[in-house]
Amino acid sequence: MNHRSRKLLTEQVERVKTLERKAERIVPALFPHLKGRFAGKPRDDFRRAWATACKAAGVPRMLRHDLRRTAVRDMERAAVPRSVAMKLTGHKTENVYRRYAIVSPADLRAAALKLAGDIPGDNRMASLETCRVSM
Repeated sequence: MNHRSRKLLTEQVERVKTLERKAERIVPALFPHLKGRFAGKPRDDFRRAWATACKAAGVPRMLRHDLRRTAVRDMERAAVPRSVAMKLTGHKTENVYRRYAIVSPADLRAAALKLAGDIPGDNRMASLETCRVSM
């Protein structure tokens, strides 16, 4: 997430927190109605709000599933247990979750470098070469 996107998201979270304090209740939606009689209620159709937010963040035409896919890939790279990642992303089956865990060419290159022991700090292959087996 770039700096501008992070800033805009932080500002939105603050708007929701302000609304929560004013309404004296928890508002579970990130993009609820902020004013009027529906203040604090989730939007039934958030497409226009989503499009406006994406345009303001400098990522027009981004799909919410793009963010879900990014979250899955980031959690896979961070070795978050799959059961935890599935809870966070809302995937009910591993089969659907795996559709989001797309492997990129960069992921494949990184894996090859790890196996070759060419990544600084990753000494697994070197330790195998110097390992002695005692019987």
